[in-house]
Amino acid sequence: MPRSLRIAGAWAAVLALGLTGCQTSDGSGGTGAEKAQAKAAAPDRVEPLKTRPEPALPATVTSADGHEVTVRDTSRIVPLTGSLNEIVFTLGLGKNVVARDITATFDQAEKLPVVTRAHDVSAESVLSLRPTVVLADTTTGPAEAVDQIRDAGIPLVVFDPAKGLGDVSPRIAAVAKALGVEKSGAELTRRTERRIAAVREDIPADKGAKKPRVAFLYLRGSASVYLLGGRASGASSLLEAAGAVDAGKESGLKKDFTAITSEALAKAAPDAILVMRKGLDSVDGVDGLLKVPGVAETPAGLDRRIVSIDDGVLLNYGPRTDQVLKSLVDQLYGGGE
Repeated sequence: MPRSLRIAGAWAAVLALGLTGCQTSDGSGGTGAEKAQAKAAAPDRVEPLKTRPEPALPATVTSADGHEVTVRDTSRIVPLTGSLNEIVFTLGLGKNVVARDITATFDQAEKLPVVTRAHDVSAESVLSLRPTVVLADTTTGPAEAVDQIRDAGIPLVVFDPAKGLGDVSPRIAAVAKALGVEKSGAELTRRTERRIAAVREDIPADKGAKKPRVAFLYLRGSASVYLLGGRASGASSLLEAAGAVDAGKESGLKKDFTAITSEALAKAAPDAILVMRKGLDSVDGVDGLLKVPGVAETPAGLDRRIVSIDDGVLLNYGPRTDQVLKSLVDQLYGGGE
């Protein structure tokens, strides 16, 4: 399975389940996923810093692929992943962004031209926008396209993808340094860390409650793709921060994803299931998910305990991770949906 699958998007903004709050008070049986769908109409926006960034250029950094890159102009920025778009906008440089990745779904970026799909970049599309700096992940490809952009003389900075909560602050700092706005990066880091810490202060599982087992499923019904997340899926850090157990990881799955089987699900025995919202839509919602072999027989399936999160934020591990974590906590413990 391509590594980009577990970063995709990262989405981002986040989950929805209900370990104790899966059913509505009127007994209608609404799940966390269904409640999350109802909330999806709310604006999908990032929150830029109130302090105006003041780039100190040139800025010279070492790219994750080993190249030393000097950035002299940030007037036309092209971030090649949704998570990088999110960080640049939140740093206050959104007006300088001239393109987006398909996973950058938040409102402020919606009208920008799309130059990538599933981390595959069109070098021609990027170069046609006359960028002054391009930001990419090590998952961005193909390599020929990345080389073509760099060979055209465009400063291109590659970053390691964020795979857990511990990567949030270093990633923000790295992007800010490359764009010459380290002061803004420090401010955004403090804000993000403070907000994540506030969510983590009141997690029932940290106070003696039984830790729910949650399985992360990647679904694309239109392509008949049904996968169970393991140790390297990218979801473990979020689940563990929410006081839950990553059921796939705990059952011994070491890869990022493996094909869903009744046997694998029975071994994982999840109390709840986490999915991306578009993935849930692709199987016709909760009822369709329960038709995937093995799902209905799990504790999660029997209780319809399904969490759905926006694709664009779930695994981004960036400035909106606190929102993702809060939604997950609220829905796991029935406190906020």
